[in-house]
Amino acid sequence: MTSFDTSPTLLAWRALLAVAVVFVMLATTGWTALRDHRPDEPREIALASWTAARMAGHAVPDADAGPGRLSRYFAALTQAQRDRLADRYPLVVGNLDGAPVTLRYRANRVALRQALAVERARTRNADLSPAGRGEARMRLERFTSLLAADRQILAFDPSGKGRAAEVFGDLDRADRVSVLVPGVDTGLLTLERTTREYSAPVGMARSLYGAERAADPGARTAVVAWADYTAPAGLGMDAALGGLAAQGAVRLDAFVSSLPGASEVSLFCHSYGSVVCGVAAHELPSRVSDIAVAGSPGMRAASAARLGTDARVWATRDRGDWIADVPHLEFGGLGHGADPVDPAFGARIVSAGDALGHSGYFVPGTESLRNFAAIGVGAYDAVNCAGAGSACNGGISGGEEVRRA
Repeated sequence: MTSFDTSPTLLAWRALLAVAVVFVMLATTGWTALRDHRPDEPREIALASWTAARMAGHAVPDADAGPGRLSRYFAALTQAQRDRLADRYPLVVGNLDGAPVTLRYRANRVALRQALAVERARTRNADLSPAGRGEARMRLERFTSLLAADRQILAFDPSGKGRAAEVFGDLDRADRVSVLVPGVDTGLLTLERTTREYSAPVGMARSLYGAERAADPGARTAVVAWADYTAPAGLGMDAALGGLAAQGAVRLDAFVSSLPGASEVSLFCHSYGSVVCGVAAHELPSRVSDIAVAGSPGMRAASAARLGTDARVWATRDRGDWIADVPHLEFGGLGHGADPVDPAFGARIVSAGDALGHSGYFVPGTESLRNFAAIGVGAYDAVNCAGAGSACNGGISGGEEVRRA
């Protein structure tokens, strides 16, 4: 593995490079910070309606009441009452961390059908520009795909560029749950792709689920493609700052805390998603046993120990990943800190082997995917480390050892 020079001179040059990169971003992409949802967007309208909702003569709880409070509320309702709320307020119930999983699936199918009707009308709207009608057609295709009978949509919000989450497997009965946290340019239109399928969140999660089933056919696992936060749009200022990561971390913590049962949870965080996971780490519940990052620009921590988590921290990077050329430092709030694959960071460094660049870590047949699957099912002795100097070679609780490649 490449040695890491931390001399003052090199660090100074890296700081200057970081500043130069920022000025290039400003000159070429502008300040791309995303605003919060506007009051006239679908979910904001739905939330306003929810505040006046009543069930069995009583007001419903606030949408931000917290997973525990919401879980208790829905448990006290009859199935008919739960279904009525899902059908009347689908954009709220479908996104409530704490609502029953199957109820959220139902609500999001209702919300998707409603969103489909809106986009179909937009494709015929002569007042829209050709580009606007083209976007409507793409959204129409995406919503049609998400409505396929076998899909389990755990979150759906068509506002702005949109957010969503999809489940593979039985989330209610799983003993181990893997959560895929994607990076920049994540939205409804990039949720899945027909070309370069495994570079999009749904393809990554579907591939990981298949690999976990192959790694341990008897394991009860589920994988979630969690594209349910506002990610940076491109490599502009948002990608160099931590604001959206901080907002995403709050959402990730609430989501993980709301997962049903007592399953162990592994986070697989790609690119900017690793920044989200790094910021969230100290607040995540103890059920999170592993945090694995791939192609990381940094986790906003100087070391794994500074993340403030008892979870095992794993890191990998393919030799052809361009993220290696991004300065791994934090300078005046810009950048995301130390490189997780630097041995000094203290993560367990696993082999990416034949991964295919920055977006190729979840391609079927790659060593990176096999390693992730082994982590996801708890088969730590099947993980290949990146080299003799990697902290990956340390022992794992329970007496298991991680195998050196």
